[in-house]
Amino acid sequence: MQHAQRWITTIILAPLILWILIKGTPILLAALIFTVAVCAIREYLRIIFSQDDGPVSQAIKAISYITCLFLVAGAGAGSWPFMFLAFALNFILLSVFVLFRFASQAHVFDIIAKQVLGIVYIPFSLSLLLFVRNMQDGVFWIFWLLIVCFINDTGAFYTGTFLGKHKLSPHISPNKTIEGSLGGVAAAMTAGAVCILIFFGWTNLVLVMLPCSFFIAVAGQIGDLFESAMKRSSSIKDSGRILPGHGGMLDRIDGLLLAIPVLFGYLMVAI
Repeated sequence: MQHAQRWITTIILAPLILWILIKGTPILLAALIFTVAVCAIREYLRIIFSQDDGPVSQAIKAISYITCLFLVAGAGAGSWPFMFLAFALNFILLSVFVLFRFASQAHVFDIIAKQVLGIVYIPFSLSLLLFVRNMQDGVFWIFWLLIVCFINDTGAFYTGTFLGKHKLSPHISPNKTIEGSLGGVAAAMTAGAVCILIFFGWTNLVLVMLPCSFFIAVAGQIGDLFESAMKRSSSIKDSGRILPGHGGMLDRIDGLLLAIPVLFGYLMVAI
């Protein structure tokens, strides 16, 4: 049943995302990224603070959401200085938080460290998509990234299901296997090459981007394991229930969060 729900959710959401990428305005794409970032950072805070005595501080939530807004707005404007300003604002607000909580919460700097990790991990990474969107053929590269990541997940799932024998990381994710991981990487590299040939027909570009598809697949799997480790440390199965069959928003984009910086950096250097 969960497997069927996963495919139904994908079939419903995929056309909307594609429409926003191809036909939507940059503002609409920024709004989508901001929405995803807020949902994901909310789930992240719930996971990472689940072992604390009380609920996540409303102040930490507010600071995180405000920083998400400023990071996405800065990326949408193509302004690195504005994004640095967003980080500065985040640190200033966190410093004020420390001043008010230091006397009553001895572990206040643990709270700060967790929040900063979440900001770099989620909204900053997602914001890079807007820089990719503004590059030449940017829409294609985002589309290509989504395909590579999706095929990576799908290839790993089915290869692991039918051929998996050796555990990849049993203490973090007992169901993942080395065979599944290798199958996902191979499927992702194949899909990335085929996609470039279909849209561009350039063999040279395929050779240039083949290492990128490999790095994206590996980063995606590491991102998946990283989020699984966070959930396991907090004894949580799913980050949320916003996406039927997929769990929470963070469950769906965990691989993307590490793959996006890889694509952005690779395109900046190689293309």
